[in-house]
Amino acid sequence: MGNLKTFLLMAVLVLIFMWVGDLIGGQSGMKVAFWLAFAMNFFSYFFSDKLVLKHYHAQEIKSGALFNMVQKLCAKADLPMPKVYSIDERVPNAFATGRNPSHAAVAVTKGLLDAMGEVEIEGVLAHELSHIKHYDILTSSVATVFAGAIAMLANSLRYRRSGTQYRQNGGIALLLASVLMPIAASIVRLAVSRTREFEADAGSARITGHPEYLVSALQKLEAHAKTERMAMANNETAHMFIINPLSAQKADFSSLFSTHPSTSDRINRLTKMMKG
Repeated sequence: MGNLKTFLLMAVLVLIFMWVGDLIGGQSGMKVAFWLAFAMNFFSYFFSDKLVLKHYHAQEIKSGALFNMVQKLCAKADLPMPKVYSIDERVPNAFATGRNPSHAAVAVTKGLLDAMGEVEIEGVLAHELSHIKHYDILTSSVATVFAGAIAMLANSLRYRRSGTQYRQNGGIALLLASVLMPIAASIVRLAVSRTREFEADAGSARITGHPEYLVSALQKLEAHAKTERMAMANNETAHMFIINPLSAQKADFSSLFSTHPSTSDRINRLTKMMKG
């Protein structure tokens, strides 16, 4: 199911680019747009994980307590061992990235290791491994490229001049495209992110056999996220983390556009699993 969602996103990206290319340059513009979208999809599939790890200056760990904990959880989840990374950041958080379970990575901040107990770290790691198991990491990466590419197109359209540069009768369509495309991209990215967080929470509970591990971790993560902002966090990668690293800068009304469901909703679902 994860692969299907990812390839649907890729297909949508190609179709949108081709449509805008046709509006701008007719058949030749459509061809250029097709190859541009193809190149972006190729890049996101093979290299997006390396870029995000580089952005956060992640350092690979090949031994030690964290490595051993991931190895133990992978055995429980029947997953190949991903690469394990540490990020020099005092705010607790974590994410997974990669294109499939055989080419995956888990990264945690040093703040998470300092703030959490062993069982809470297990709950967080199991959450990230659940993302890997269900190919959410690829869907997330492609969604990021999808949203970024559409935003780039929209910005370029806003600065195009009127008149001969537009195809006949295409000006209104281009104007609408420049306004609606970023909104559509955000909706897709948010929908993918919100759904996959609930699924990964449930996956963490199944892997560890203890929903309360993640409940406790989420409570601590939420407390830190409300008052502290990760130094290198940005909108393009915020949806990848177990909890939104930009929560501290959000106003109350912005929760409608959050990349994550509310922590209270996540905890309530896990609590129901504990009672069941």
